[in-house]
This record gives sequence, C-alpha cells and structure tokens, in this order.
Amino acid sequence: MGKDIKVIADNRKARHDYHIEETIEAGIVLQGTEVKSLRLGRVNLRDSFAKISKGEVFLHGLHISPYEHGNRFNHDPLRIRKLLLHRREINRLIGRVQEQGYTLVPLRLYFKNGIAKVELALAKGKRLHDKRDALARKDAERRIERVLKEYR
Repeated sequence: MGKDIKVIADNRKARHDYHIEETIEAGIVLQGTEVKSLRLGRVNLRDSFAKISKGEVFLHGLHISPYEHGNRFNHDPLRIRKLLLHRREINRLIGRVQEQGYTLVPLRLYFKNGIAKVELALAKGKRLHDKRDALARKDAERRIERVLKEYR
C-alpha cells in the first residue's frame, strides 16, 4: 500500500534563500472552494511563511486563487490558514524558532492520499555570498554534465 502523493506547488525560491535544517509534514485547514482551487493547481507559495502564535502554527501569505465557479462562497485568497501539527512538534518548533535566525518556510504543497499537506521547513536565512556560491556550484555542475554528455 504505497503513498499516493500529488505535488501541487513547489517553493524553489525557499531552497535558494534558506539553509534547510529539517522538514515537517503538516496538515492544513481549508475552506470548501480552496480545495477545488488546489486541485486545479491555482496556488502560489513564493512569499509565504509560518508563524507560531498562542501555541498554534499559522501559514501567512499563501495565495490560493478563488475558484472560478464558486460564486459568493469563495474564500479570501490571502487569508491566514491554520496548520495541523502534534503538540510535541509545535513545542519543539517553538524552541527552535526562538533561536536566532530560524524561521518556518513552506517548501511544498501536495495531496497525500487525497488530503492536502504542507511540507514545512525549519530554515536559516542564507547570506548573499552563500547564494552566489550555490549558483556558481550549480553552474559548474551543469557545465561538467554538458561536457560528459558530449563524450558519451
């Protein structure tokens, strides 16, 4: 019995801007038409982040476009959405986020066995020179692959 995972959105910018320390899978509380918009892939994770307040985790800045056939029951595209985590996970995250420079960033939004999930990362911001090093490394790897491909 395999896990049926369908990725809806990927936050590639987060992997460029942050050092990912660890990842956590969280459920997300959605309204009716939001699920239909997610199934159509009409979501943007780019500027989103998670905050812990009053012992609960909330996702800010996640843009889920209104469902086209949703009439007056449509949702606010940028509303704050609650994330579902176990109490011990939240307590551990509270301790880690209070350390200097750590933040919670969503990496992926996906359906797992028909249920919407968010892959949340505990991350530390990269400095400008770190980003440049990463880009240079990727560029060098691409060049090496291109050269190796010619000699095959």
